[in-house]
Formats: sequence, structure tokens, C-alpha cells
Amino acid sequence: MGPARIAAVVVGTLLALAGLAAIAGGSTLVWAHATQRDAAGYYTTATEPLATTGYALTADADLGAQPRAGDWVPAHPLGTVRIQAVAPAGEPVFVGIAPQADVDRWLAGVAHAHVSGLSVGPFVAHTTQVVGSLAPVPPAAETFWAASTSGPGLQTVRWSTVGGRWAIVVMNASAAPGVAVSVTAGVRTGVLLPIGVGLLTGGLLIVALGALLIVVGLNQATPRPPETAAAAPVPAAPAHPGAYPIRLEGRLDPAVGRWLWLVKWALLLPHAIVLAGLWLAAGLLTVVAGLAILVTGRYPRSIFTFNVGVLRWTWRVSFYAIGAFGTDRYPPFSLSPDPTYPADLAVDYPEHLSRGLVRVKWWLLAIPHYVIVAIFLGGFELGRAQTWGLIPVLALIGAVTLALRGGYPTTVFDFVMGLNRWCYRVLAYATLLRDEYPPFRLDGGGLDPAGAVSTRPAGP
Repeated sequence: MGPARIAAVVVGTLLALAGLAAIAGGSTLVWAHATQRDAAGYYTTATEPLATTGYALTADADLGAQPRAGDWVPAHPLGTVRIQAVAPAGEPVFVGIAPQADVDRWLAGVAHAHVSGLSVGPFVAHTTQVVGSLAPVPPAAETFWAASTSGPGLQTVRWSTVGGRWAIVVMNASAAPGVAVSVTAGVRTGVLLPIGVGLLTGGLLIVALGALLIVVGLNQATPRPPETAAAAPVPAAPAHPGAYPIRLEGRLDPAVGRWLWLVKWALLLPHAIVLAGLWLAAGLLTVVAGLAILVTGRYPRSIFTFNVGVLRWTWRVSFYAIGAFGTDRYPPFSLSPDPTYPADLAVDYPEHLSRGLVRVKWWLLAIPHYVIVAIFLGGFELGRAQTWGLIPVLALIGAVTLALRGGYPTTVFDFVMGLNRWCYRVLAYATLLRDEYPPFRLDGGGLDPAGAVSTRPAGP
């Protein structure tokens, strides 16, 4: 698979993920429009009790700059806001909405509570107490209110929104200190449904474009030789009994340098960027392959080839750096096999996969192996400390020994290879590439016991 096809798969995956996010957001907005409005068409919060020992409860609403004549902006950016408040015993309360600057001047030096934030699940209003020693002028005496109401029982104020910075005020109608009310806020707007439909439509188009790029990138990624009636089967390389159909190899380079391992992490930054996109694509395509296995019992060949290529690319990068420090040859930017590179990986293509196992093997059946692999790779927290895995620790020991003594200890290298082989077998099993359960066995050494990677005909 060439660079153009790899780029098509990566870009297609990113587009597909963005499209799926847009579809999810649009679906949520359409669902909210259809089910989350009251009889009057308002989206409302739950009724929540609020209280302060000061004179008022306030909250800010920043609706952007006020529109000027000729500006192409909606006159009512949100629609209509509705605030409802009631005192526990039905005492007279005041509810008003006014420009924030006017409210700030009116309450300067007055003790009150400012609602500074909200948490959902459960709903909690976070208030900040503003200290002061002055008493405010009764709210009914002020003329700056854009909308207000006052009286006993449930009080409701409705306001058609206008751009600008606004403040919502709830207090006792008499301006007495000690405010205790139950408040409900709501908004009636016509923008959610068009936005939701737009996101759904755009998301579907983006997903279709991403799928097209993925198909183009995967199409004929591995050309098959023409079939002839007289073609004889190619014999497989000999393998010992119990050999696993995932083969990982690494040949320790005798010319590996003493000190290059100190900077390999920086040299691999381009690979890290590309692999991040490749693994996004592989994750999405694994889901597609899982659905295909459920329906047909087969892993789509082109997706299989791509995902194995991502594993192969990852292994070469790991072998070059923290996974083994086994060579100084820079890893190729390629998904394809390369017998000249000292690290390689292959997986035999399965002609049939279990439709039942695909549902459980990647999460339930693989749990024992996940625990072991976590120990091998590290990266989890134990108490407050971040753990190192066996593989990076042993690879560093080998690199330090190489630097100090001029030779990489072969016993350490063989053990590290066995640990890596175990991890990649589990990874291939978890990504649905094979049904055979990974053995609880450490097959150490650079050569895979299943036989040479480059001579097995069934692999991609």
C-alpha cells in the first residue's frame, strides 16, 4: 500500500469520525426538540431551591454584541427566555432581566449571591457570595428592566432575547434581605431543529465521503496473483506443533550503535503522528470487520491486509526504539512486508471466523491476557506512581549494557522478543484477526517458532 492509499485511509477515517460526531450531535438536538419541551414549547431546567442571606440572587447571560442596523444577525439569538420563581410560603418575589452594567451599578456595595456556574447530574447551582453593607433601592423603583414581574405566588417573566450582556435578578419584592426561592429557567427557540437536521445531513455526507476514501485506499491494496487451474499450492514453511498463526520476528543488528538509543524517541515523532491516524483508521475498520464477521463469518480481505499492516508498522517502530532497541535502521513508512528490514510481522488470513466469538473474545475472553499485557507494557497507575512495564525496562537494560560494554546481551534480547510476541498475539486476537486463543507461553528469541515470516504463503 503506497503513501497515497495510506493517506486516503487516514483522511477517510478522520472524516468518518467527524461525520459520526456530527450525526450524534444532530440526533441529540432532534431528539431534544421532539421530546424535551413542555406544552408551551420551552426547554426547561428542573425546579431548584436557591437561597442567600443577602438581598438578591443574580446570574449573567452573555448573548454577544448587540446587533446594529444592517448587521446580518438574528434579533433574538436564543428566542424567548422564561424565568419562574416562587417563595416557599408564597411571599412576594421580584424577577427581572436588565443590562448587566445597570444591575452592577444598582447592587454596588450590596450583599448578594451570584450564580457563577451549574453542574448537571445532579443539577447543582454554584453561587459566589458578594459582600456589602448597603441596602438596595427597591427593584420596582428602577426603570432599566427589560422585563420584570413582581408579586406573591409563582412569578413568571418572559423576555425575547437581544444581543448583549444581561443579568437575571431574583429577590424579595420588598428588597428585604434573606432570599429563599425555587427557580426554573427555560428557553423557547426555533434554532435547535434546523441545526440538528443540518448536522445530521452534513454528518451523513461527511461519513459517505470518508467511507469512499477508505474504500479507495483499501481497494486492491494487495493484488492477488492470477489463478490458474494448473497452479500448485505453495508449501508452507515448517512449524513446530502448536505454532500460533501470528508470527513476529526481530533480528538483533550486530552493528547497533551505543548511544543512538538516547535520541530515538525524538527521531520517531513523524512515525508517532502517522501511527496515530493509522490506529484511528484501524479501530474504525475493526468495527466494520466485526459487523462483517457477524453477517458473513469472514474478515474482509482488504481491511485484514490494512490492519495487519498497521500492526507490522507499529512493531517495526517499537523494535527500533523502546520495544527492543534492536536496530539502528530507520523504520520504513510502509504497511507492506519488507524482508530486508530486521523486524517483521505476519498473520495468516482466516478463511472463516466464528460469529459467536466475535461478540466476546475482544473484551471478555481476552481479560486474563490484558492483565498480563498491562504488566509487560506498563503505563498504569499503582497508587500515585506510574508503573513501567517489563518490556521497556528490559529494553533499557539492554541498551544501557550496550552503551557500557559494547554488546547487547542476547539473553535479554530473546526475553524481550518473547514478551513482545505475547503482546502482539493478544493484540491481533483483540482486533478480531484470528479466533485461536493466544497461548500462555513465552516463545522467546528473534525467530518465531511458527517459521520464517517471509516464507509463509497465507499471510498478507
